[in-house]
Amino acid sequence: MAKDYSRTQRIGDQMQRELSQLIRREIKDPRLGLVTITAVDVSRDVGHAKIFITVMGQDESAEAIAQNLKVLNDASGFLRMQLGKAMKLRSVPNLHFHYDESVMRGTHLSALIERAVAEDNQHRSSDSEE
Repeated sequence: MAKDYSRTQRIGDQMQRELSQLIRREIKDPRLGLVTITAVDVSRDVGHAKIFITVMGQDESAEAIAQNLKVLNDASGFLRMQLGKAMKLRSVPNLHFHYDESVMRGTHLSALIERAVAEDNQHRSSDSEE
């Protein structure tokens, strides 16, 4: 029977839970907005972890996103040390923070679909009047 839930996925899920608490409690940088960790992708050798985040409650401009990523990447050593204390791992992966564009892309696509449906309804109502 194949493994449905691999070790790296379990490590990623635990890292996601621990990091969300650590960022909320330990990072006191005022430049950091409301960060949500959407996914953690751990490499097979557990040497590196890509942490995907979204930023809520702020303008989602490129500068705000870049600033939040800079704060988190600068604090990655501290967060890695704290993860080492919280998790029972022989070696804690290097942390690399990335912005998750899927949420913005999803809202954009939803807006396009709503606009297309509204235009379609307008065309149907104008055709039925004629």
